[in-house]
Amino acid sequence: MNPPVSSPAIKVVKSVREQVSAEEWQARVDLAACYRLTALYGMTEMIANHISCRVPGTTDQFLINPYGMLYEEIDASCLIKVDVDGNTLLNATEYNVNLAGFVIHSAIHMAKHDMDCVAHTHTPAGMAVSAMECGLLPLAQTSMRFLHVAYHDFEGIADDVDERARLVRDLGDHEAMILRNHGLLVVGRTVPSAFNVLWRLERACQVQIMALSCNTKLIYPSQSILEATYDKMRPRVDRPARNGDLAWPAYLRKLDRIDPSYRN
Repeated sequence: MNPPVSSPAIKVVKSVREQVSAEEWQARVDLAACYRLTALYGMTEMIANHISCRVPGTTDQFLINPYGMLYEEIDASCLIKVDVDGNTLLNATEYNVNLAGFVIHSAIHMAKHDMDCVAHTHTPAGMAVSAMECGLLPLAQTSMRFLHVAYHDFEGIADDVDERARLVRDLGDHEAMILRNHGLLVVGRTVPSAFNVLWRLERACQVQIMALSCNTKLIYPSQSILEATYDKMRPRVDRPARNGDLAWPAYLRKLDRIDPSYRN
């Protein structure tokens, strides 16, 4: 009779999808799609900047990108789960969370529980407008959505947790804020709504740069028209187009045609 053979220890590693709820996995897929779309539409700055999403069912946890990956590489599994105190709760990558990104995004997630997604960019157009004393001008219909955009003065690289209170104070109830001499910040009740705001704010900044470069007198509608237009363009639950919900499935179809690996 042959002696029994000892089996080697087998390490069973669960996938990220197996470790999270169905709701969190869906949030991860949507957030990964948002990163890919932001890259697709040219709103990235190498590995810098962040888009974060609250973990469903929590008030103190959110998902954010690994600092070291390009937006075009982000998928549902690589997103890092952290809490507002800076503790890493789940990380399947070799990277960590960027401190400046944590400070900015944790500030909003701590204070605004009705806003699940936060996006911050350093686009050329956004940075250029952020340095203009005039701020964002209501030059076109797209720009008028941000007639009452918020502003936050530059305090240096955002790696000081004390700045969180001032970021929240300056954002107030706005869906978008221009970080002076820095870039753009937007929030949304969902990932689709945040991307919608980000895309439109970026377009408004691009329009302004193009218009101001033409060296000609600009036309402005009356204040009453501006206010009426702003009111009609504000996102509301009963306005799926304004919230970005109507376009989101189309965006996902576009990504699926290009590269569906964001769903991994």
